[in-house]
Amino acid sequence: MTLSPPLAALAALLADDTRARFCLALLDGRAWSAGELAAHAGVAASTASEHLSRLIGGGLLTEERQGRHRYVRLAGPGVAQLIEDLAAHAGAGAQPATLRAASATRALAAARTCYDHLAGRLGVMINDALLARSLLRQDAGFALSDAGLSWFATELGVCLPVGGRRLLARPCLDWTERRHHLAGTAGAVLCATALERGWVSRIGSGRALAVTAAGQQALARLLGVTGLAETAP
Repeated sequence: MTLSPPLAALAALLADDTRARFCLALLDGRAWSAGELAAHAGVAASTASEHLSRLIGGGLLTEERQGRHRYVRLAGPGVAQLIEDLAAHAGAGAQPATLRAASATRALAAARTCYDHLAGRLGVMINDALLARSLLRQDAGFALSDAGLSWFATELGVCLPVGGRRLLARPCLDWTERRHHLAGTAGAVLCATALERGWVSRIGSGRALAVTAAGQQALARLLGVTGLAETAP
């Protein structure tokens, strides 16, 4: 029973629509200013500041200041996984209330960032392709194979660190697909590469991504992933 008070306090932090909106927005992995989050959630700056202070005090967010500006981000991958897992559970059966919301939901379901890795239909398809090519293994947990490490080095030009504090690969339950996509260091590297090389581009200021023509070609060549045209804007 000693865990009850901390658990209740954590649940209380997320039991508010504004604070939940902030955390979901920050799943894009970037730092947001207090003003940006206030506008996103449709609340006053003073209200946003109060909510942010509670989230920072509860360990869900970290803060950095540049001059008069206050920026916040999720406290780390563990917090991102917690928020995504809760979203997966809470989103079961939920229906968008408006046409605009339905369009935004479709875009998120097609391709998006989940903190620092790729999610949505795109993320799941990449995960499946890695498994099909034996670059990723699930027979003894969830890990990159030797061939997978070589693939990252030869195809992406990235030598993944072995033995670091963060897992190289871990499964992350996708809240729209109800299947796993790739997280961990490998997932972060793949997402960063896709953004840097223009394989995907952000739609607006949120988490949704569009797969570009260059991305369709690259993913088809590297992993045999096809059928991504529908994710383009």
